[in-house]
Amino acid sequence: MKELLFTNWHIMRLVRLAFALFLFAQAYILREWMFIAFGLFFFIQVLFNLSCGSNGCTISNNKYSKDE
Repeated sequence: MKELLFTNWHIMRLVRLAFALFLFAQAYILREWMFIAFGLFFFIQVLFNLSCGSNGCTISNNKYSKDE
């Protein structure tokens, strides 16, 4: 878990963190608590490094893997 949190930081992960913090601040300032749900969505993506990669969210079309 420690390795997951402290390695593989890239620009999109930092952008998501900044956006999540922005949404949390806006939720507090504007008293619009729905922003917290959106902020949590991006914050969870940051913590666990979840998202689509540079290839998008596509599934490989390879019928057979290289191991076979």
